[in-house]
Amino acid sequence: MDPENQRSTVITPLSGQWFTVGRSGLRIETTRHLSCTVMRASGVLDHAGRVRFSARINAVWEWSPGPVLVFDLADLDFYDSSVIGVLATAMQRMEEEGGGRIFVVRPSGHLLSVLRLTDLLSRVELRDSVEETVAELMLQSGERGGPGRTETAPPPRSLLPRTDVARG
Repeated sequence: MDPENQRSTVITPLSGQWFTVGRSGLRIETTRHLSCTVMRASGVLDHAGRVRFSARINAVWEWSPGPVLVFDLADLDFYDSSVIGVLATAMQRMEEEGGGRIFVVRPSGHLLSVLRLTDLLSRVELRDSVEETVAELMLQSGERGGPGRTETAPPPRSLLPRTDVARG
């Protein structure tokens, strides 16, 4: 990315990073969770923003198993067909790699119409809240024995009964 057009502030690992992408004013907050990666976009998502948004997705691809990407696009002031390009590119890569899930949180009525018209609506999961989606995914990963699950470690060998004692 052009350093002149990027602003990055690391707050904490769970609160994410904000990037101002290009002159269009697209901001992307990326938050890493054990079970998913949340990407919140605000501002303007146009062609220039699409290229950089896709690059950001590629940069965080391995952050969650699958991967599982949660997109919150409700704060976009403007978007053109680039939003479809971003989602379709991620979907295509998931298909090529054999897995992954995409959630779209709080989609506008217009975005829903566009997803429906492009036949992408059937390939994304819709949710009302990022927090509820993350909680749901954490519960699901715990049920499957994934990253959210805690396991009990076996006791140290020193606490196990000795079976190698010679009898004499």
